[in-house]
Amino acid sequence: MVDVPFQLWNYQKKLRMTRTEVRDEFKETEGRPEVKAKIRALQQQVATRRMMDDVPSADVVITNPTHFAIALRYDDGCMGAPKVVAKGKNLIAARIRAIAEENNVPFFSAPTLARALFRSTELGQEIPAGLYTAVAQVLAYIFRLADAQKSGEVYPDRPDPVVDESVY
Repeated sequence: MVDVPFQLWNYQKKLRMTRTEVRDEFKETEGRPEVKAKIRALQQQVATRRMMDDVPSADVVITNPTHFAIALRYDDGCMGAPKVVAKGKNLIAARIRAIAEENNVPFFSAPTLARALFRSTELGQEIPAGLYTAVAQVLAYIFRLADAQKSGEVYPDRPDPVVDESVY
């Protein structure tokens, strides 16, 4: 009678893993943290490179003069709404601006719109419905400006897009 509970307890104790065994098993199933970090860094580099390759195809880069840059593309025939082709903050924003400048992509400085787009959209995603009006004003201005430059007409007045702060 006394030996049966002791044998059960001893058997359960022998089944338990040590801390080292638990740690090693976790590394085997989940992967080593160093390797996972390296893979994540490589994936981030590839995604950033792909994003930077799309900047020359943008119609406009909306900026907060120093901190944010969002490149938008809109094709009237096949898109329902403008799409974000690149977005970045600080250093990445500076790279987006540099690539856009090299490829003659127009800039539009609108700090509140840039912050709203940065916070409310993901890469490759259409802009949210709450920002349609503001982005439409910017795109219409950019397209009219390009037409005026080609034909030598008077440049259009620069709009001041109003962004509802509840959007972001």
